[in-house]
Amino acid sequence: MNKDIQNAQQRIEELKQEVSKHDHQYYVLDEPIISDFEYDKLFSELMALETKYPQFRAEDSPTLRVGGQAIDKFEKISHSEPMLSLQNSYSPEDILEFDDRVKKFLKSEDPILYFCEPKLDGLALEVIYKNGLLVGGLTRGDGKVGENVFENVKTIKTLPLRINSPQTPELLEVRGEVVMLKKDFKRLNEHQVNSNLPPFANPRNAAAGTIRQLDPKITASRPLTFIAYAKGLLKGLNISSQADLMQNFSDMGIKTLGLAKKETDSPLILEEIAKNYIKNPKRTPPLCAICTSATEAIAYYHFIGKLRPHLPFDIDGVVIKVNSFELQEALGAIARNPRWATAAKFEPEKATTTINNIFTQVGRTGALTPVAEMEPTEVGGVTITYATLHNQDEIDRKDIRIGDTVIVQRAGDVIPEVIEVLKEKRPKKSKPFIMPNTCPVCSHPVFREEGEAKSYCINQICPAIIKESLKHFASRKAMNIDKLGDKIVNQLVDAGLVTRFSDIYRLTKEKLLTLERFAEKSAQNLIDSIEASKKTSLARFIYSLGIRYVGEQTGLVLQNHFLQLDNFLQTKPEELIEIRDIGPKVAASILRSLEDKEFISEIKSLVKLGVDIEEVTLPKSEELKLSGLNIVITGTLPVGRDEAKKLIQSLGGKSSGSVSKKTDYLLTGDSSGSKLEKARELGVPILNWEQFNQLISS
Repeated sequence: MNKDIQNAQQRIEELKQEVSKHDHQYYVLDEPIISDFEYDKLFSELMALETKYPQFRAEDSPTLRVGGQAIDKFEKISHSEPMLSLQNSYSPEDILEFDDRVKKFLKSEDPILYFCEPKLDGLALEVIYKNGLLVGGLTRGDGKVGENVFENVKTIKTLPLRINSPQTPELLEVRGEVVMLKKDFKRLNEHQVNSNLPPFANPRNAAAGTIRQLDPKITASRPLTFIAYAKGLLKGLNISSQADLMQNFSDMGIKTLGLAKKETDSPLILEEIAKNYIKNPKRTPPLCAICTSATEAIAYYHFIGKLRPHLPFDIDGVVIKVNSFELQEALGAIARNPRWATAAKFEPEKATTTINNIFTQVGRTGALTPVAEMEPTEVGGVTITYATLHNQDEIDRKDIRIGDTVIVQRAGDVIPEVIEVLKEKRPKKSKPFIMPNTCPVCSHPVFREEGEAKSYCINQICPAIIKESLKHFASRKAMNIDKLGDKIVNQLVDAGLVTRFSDIYRLTKEKLLTLERFAEKSAQNLIDSIEASKKTSLARFIYSLGIRYVGEQTGLVLQNHFLQLDNFLQTKPEELIEIRDIGPKVAASILRSLEDKEFISEIKSLVKLGVDIEEVTLPKSEELKLSGLNIVITGTLPVGRDEAKKLIQSLGGKSSGSVSKKTDYLLTGDSSGSKLEKARELGVPILNWEQFNQLISS
């Protein structure tokens, strides 16, 4: 080997180890030993050498954290062992009941050692190491199947790309929480605002949204922290308890919350830690504890409660686990909840403030939501200025008015809400607040369904909801404009080129070329895609219009009844009500849209611009072998689920999403889940793919 190449290989290895060491010092131990400038020099040198000598860039190189290629969607992968969820309570006294249940099940009165830890408020994640190398990352999903987010996981700097330990296991599935530290969340939101982007509601949403980015480069640009608290499958490492597991994780360089109290320590050690940290919260102390009784576990709950506002990350309670893995195995689980663990959550934190104003916000679905603008106040370490008032009924029930002094809390520690009005402090001239009867954005009359709490703007081209309406209109199951994705919709609306459905068909290549990121080819591709979408079915067209309560199945029902667009537009109330599967609520919603002159004008514009709706020819009645039947699908079939649904619908049937007493058959494939259990409970006939084919060919 050439000496220069040999030296480069050696230097790359040195730099890899050096950068990884400093990543661990900074992100895991929170003890940097060099300046940012010195770190950046090392990192830049490593990147330059790997670019020049790509043959020496290994899978465990820290430079891989900058993010790889974007992906189209996340693959679904089964967990080796289910990721169980915990039973929650809001009373620490329930820990005593948990202790009683554990001892009763084990038929023992001996004291149980409990491993206690803060309950992190983030996104549950499983990361996988094989022979020490990081090879996978899955979200919790439904507990059995998660999303493969490995490309994003590699960008998290608190996770070592390779673990170095005297006992490197053959397989190690580490389970934990992805969180965003409060300081990092503040910086991210400042960046969002400065970039004219919407800020995130809270650190949990920011962490969850970041780990689910389809472009790993975006994930890499946002600061995430992974904190381990459990294991999945483990091969090649002998561990007997939760405390041993945490120590092993720490030895491997994987971030944990540390052990504040061992079983032999005095419980008073927790009080000392709390006092010292509250006085000087520069470095987070170890936060987990071994408790020798339920009473001690309750004391731990109060210890963490004192620290909660001062911690660098959000928590919403504590988790109590039986420490011994042998006892955990003996206790087992009930459905999706382990018998050996429980969670005691904290009550939402509260504050008192004054309502300066109440205004109405229009959401992406057209829902009108009253929002209180308040004197800024701090709740649980977060300054809040706005709180949702939900709807008119809620305002009336609590009698909330402008000028009121109120008690607010963060619901689920996320969304601020008003929980009580201090009426003795109310100004004398205050007046009840009444929601507007017209949309505050487009002035279109709003509608409130009888029996519903929310009012809605039903103008599908209202500026407040147009982006979401357009995304629905262009979606695969609607007009299927496959080159018109969400980002392009946002870009077209922001540029003022599209303000309603028909504007899509007025676009020209010349107009598109005035926009950023549009070149000759991409502009032509979009124009071609729009042109191809003009030929469509009546069912797709009706569905694309976004009429409330009208989904794909209802669109098909309306198509099979009316056959032509003109017939649909001229329908009468009595005719709609008579159609099978069109109930009074759906019929009323359709009629409201059809009575809207602007809505009808938009449909006519679409037709004038070339949208061509195919004439419908219904099969003969004897060919509709599934007429009137509701067949629910579950599991993996030999054909795609959409294809199976279309087959059912083409034969006169329908396929709803859930099993009920009105279900005629359940069509099952591989890996069928809860729908199969529900069908058995209700006595719904169950068909496999072969039996289904016999049914439609008989």
